[in-house]
Amino acid sequence: MEVSYEKYIKMKDFKIWRCILKGPIRITTTLPDKTIVNKAIEEYTDEEFDKIEQQERALATLTMALSPEIAQGFREYKSAKALWEALIEVYEGNVDMKQSRQDMLRQKFNMFNHVLGETLEAQLQRFITLTTEMSSAGVFVSRSEVNKKLLNSLPKT
Repeated sequence: MEVSYEKYIKMKDFKIWRCILKGPIRITTTLPDKTIVNKAIEEYTDEEFDKIEQQERALATLTMALSPEIAQGFREYKSAKALWEALIEVYEGNVDMKQSRQDMLRQKFNMFNHVLGETLEAQLQRFITLTTEMSSAGVFVSRSEVNKKLLNSLPKT
């Protein structure tokens, strides 16, 4: 999954963001016979405890950012990376869902018109909402197209 780093550059703690992107770490040790096993907690170094703490802080940061109603549906995720990926899937959708949403918004824009009995203020609000949704979904139209569409949709007097 591709996540835009630039989109979240404003995050204050880059270590937390790195934990979200890389996923949970596993503290291991290598036995004399070259097998890799989980390290006992009693043997952790201060640096390893710091890494675990960063993982927990990342998960807590994401969890606290969610409203209680939304967080309830994501309680099963035990790592920040897994929670982040689930949130992306639910709220942004996969590539096909994004394309479908963009197509639907383009169609809505093309069909935008005045509704009989609607006030000019309500029509403008509906148009602004539509163009904002289009922008956030990655559907870009030129300023002249937007102006032309709005002017052509005004009620005829």
